[in-house]
Amino acid sequence: MLATIHPSWRGILTGSIEDQLESAVRRVAQRICDGERIQPAPEHIFRALSRPADDTRVLVLGQDPYPTPGHAVGLSFSSAPQTRPLPKSLKNIFTEYGEDLGLPVPESADLTPWTENGVMLLNRVLTVQEGQAGSDRGQGWEAVTGAVVDHLSTRPVAAILWGRQAQEVADVIGRDRCVLSPHPSPLSAYRGFFGSRPFSRVNQILQAQGVAPVDWSLTGQESGTESGQKTEQLREEGDAC
Repeated sequence: MLATIHPSWRGILTGSIEDQLESAVRRVAQRICDGERIQPAPEHIFRALSRPADDTRVLVLGQDPYPTPGHAVGLSFSSAPQTRPLPKSLKNIFTEYGEDLGLPVPESADLTPWTENGVMLLNRVLTVQEGQAGSDRGQGWEAVTGAVVDHLSTRPVAAILWGRQAQEVADVIGRDRCVLSPHPSPLSAYRGFFGSRPFSRVNQILQAQGVAPVDWSLTGQESGTESGQKTEQLREEGDAC
């Protein structure tokens, strides 16, 4: 598992954090040996840390991986390209994406293109037991991901923090560099996530620091006419959740 972490991050996650990282990995390995179904797959647990540490311009911080079998891929909010139906939070993210940026709503659940443009899709907790959301909180991951946030806070970055748990790190990064809103979950999206324009706002924060904005466009998009229809469809599906 640890071999998938980029060497630049291994040089940052040292000392007591390295000890906690290795302990967390041992616990996960033992649980898998004991027959527990852990999400994501072991080779994807550290996927958010697979790129150079100083490539990050934007942090999108999630809570923990999707607990639905096959949905978690090691990047917050992302899933496998052909995942159907889309995870409910991702449906709402795509709705806001289309309305904020005027881009076609993507068909694919894969957000990997964002990571190739300087966006880190990190979960606060890196594993979850299949079917049990929040199962792995308080088991050491928060210290590790907290160290990641600490490092990013020293650099010219911006952050998108959806929900109260993610917003716990706002003061570390600096609230003036964060876009804060309710979580895109169907339970909270209508309380201020919709209409929050996170993608355009975070680019404004980057530009204020002299950093190039992120190209948020995703591949596998539909035509502009289909985009509007898809956006409305996703809203209706969110209502039903």
